[in-house]
Amino acid sequence: MNLPIRNTPTTAINAAASAATPAAATPAPPPASSWRTLLRTGLQRLRCVLGLGLGASLVAPGMALAQEKFSYMTNWYAQAEHGGFYQALAKGFYKREGLDVTVRMGGPQVNGMQLLAAGQIDCFMGYDVATIKGWENGIQSVTVAAAFQKDPQVLIGHPGVLNRLEDLPGKTILISSAANTSYWPWLKATYKLQDSQTRPYTFNVQPFIADKNVVQQGYLSSEPYAIEQQAGFKPNVFLLSDHGWPPYSTTVVCMEDTVKRRPKAVAAFVKASMEGWRDYLKGDPSPANALIKKDNPNMTDDKIAHGIRILNQTGMVFGGDAAKLGVGIMTDERMKSTYDMMVSMKLVDPTKVPFARTYTTEFVRNLRVLP
Repeated sequence: MNLPIRNTPTTAINAAASAATPAAATPAPPPASSWRTLLRTGLQRLRCVLGLGLGASLVAPGMALAQEKFSYMTNWYAQAEHGGFYQALAKGFYKREGLDVTVRMGGPQVNGMQLLAAGQIDCFMGYDVATIKGWENGIQSVTVAAAFQKDPQVLIGHPGVLNRLEDLPGKTILISSAANTSYWPWLKATYKLQDSQTRPYTFNVQPFIADKNVVQQGYLSSEPYAIEQQAGFKPNVFLLSDHGWPPYSTTVVCMEDTVKRRPKAVAAFVKASMEGWRDYLKGDPSPANALIKKDNPNMTDDKIAHGIRILNQTGMVFGGDAAKLGVGIMTDERMKSTYDMMVSMKLVDPTKVPFARTYTTEFVRNLRVLP
């Protein structure tokens, strides 16, 4: 593969000199005044070349240079719940901060944490439980911001059958395999449930629609909407975060080494992303929506509009501590509550996880991207 020649100052000077010199004739000596002009021009060019090299050598390691490349992978197909990152990309917020950002779409067959650990991406759309657990497996990743103050994980029931979570005993509960290492141990302990109540959730809402005694898990803006559209009734929806489930979600997670080597780039990405979230939910979301539909052609305008409405109604981004401390905020107390819950539920071995290294608030505590 032949690469184009980069037009550096030295190649430009040499190219100009070659073009200006006749091949078969010896040029006559220039007059004295021309010598002075040539000398002055040459010195100016030399200072330019040396200045470029010196400037590059003076840049501090980890500093976010103009258009420094940076990649972020989401945790699912593109949707409104990723809108802030797409908005920052579409409206040039990342470029304004000196970053050339690529947002890569995740999916059910994509293991983002493995790609992060392998250095294939710079940061990943993470989840506190998985990030903390990852340290047991040698993945030294760090949560640096939380776009969502709540986890959109919900349980869905039929009206008149599941009117509160205390009605769960005796019901058949459809959960994913991942639930067994995240919310299910907490839910089981909190509401005195049994493992025998659970059945595999296959991401199909028809078993729920067909049986009023079935309860299923879901994502706040997804399954409840699908059930309403397909079955013609509005199910009862219980957001686990509103009942004591502590983790943040839609986080920005980077390897510890990246945070240490490229703090300026990480800070720039976090700042632009959280400004993107404010602009997406409070302004015109159409720039991000165009990119979302480009990445995920199955996403429709009505689903996006519903997602945006739910995010605003539930305070997913602007609620909790974000209302006063700004979008993306994390607190030590909240992170500790998640860690303590994981330890008490035996979801993590505290002897293998240095809790203080699993997150940092340095990139968000003074950011103050207020609603």
